[in-house]
Amino acid sequence: MKFLVLTDLHGKKSAMDWINPLIRDEGIDCVLFLGDAVELPDVPEESVKMISMIDCKRILALPGNIDSPDLPSKFGSVAEDMHGIGKQVGDVYIAGFGGSNPTIFNTPCEFSEEEILSRLDPISKDGMVLMVHAPAYGINDQIPSGLSVGSKSILEICKKYHPRLVLSGHIHEAFGRQDIDGTVYLNPGPAKDGRAAIVDIDGSRMDIRVLGPTD
Repeated sequence: MKFLVLTDLHGKKSAMDWINPLIRDEGIDCVLFLGDAVELPDVPEESVKMISMIDCKRILALPGNIDSPDLPSKFGSVAEDMHGIGKQVGDVYIAGFGGSNPTIFNTPCEFSEEEILSRLDPISKDGMVLMVHAPAYGINDQIPSGLSVGSKSILEICKKYHPRLVLSGHIHEAFGRQDIDGTVYLNPGPAKDGRAAIVDIDGSRMDIRVLGPTD
């Protein structure tokens, strides 16, 4: 199954000029959207409109920390809610959790580490694909000062269940791939900057291509 991983659109509608041709040309089966659709957290309908511009037959989506906590209830037929949900997608089990651990900015969709752990643990499975907005602590989570701001609960889940793949966004400048103890941690980078990733999974085989500017 071929997935397109997108995160952090932040209202950039012109991104659809490359996203939708990419979906068509690559034969994408499903888009995994990791959150932060727009900059209007008080108007979740605007986030839904943004996601609806993605032209793919199947979209699994999360709210980001900038999105409204009510966003999942507004997805309707536009996208499948993955916030605090695990489901089988073809032969891939995917678990999801949106928003972020607490930040200094007090953004609309933040959760305590205790809540993240209590909601993620029951839906997690060994070898899953984990899609989250916030990264695991210490992995793809450094802000420009060098401080790690990821979630310790997500890291705990990763150590317990050993996902084959962990997808995150949130920290725009910390995009990239890290392979640690058999798990691939991937932040494709913000779609607003032309970044994305294609993940092709067929049984035990997993191919990953990171797309975007080379600078």
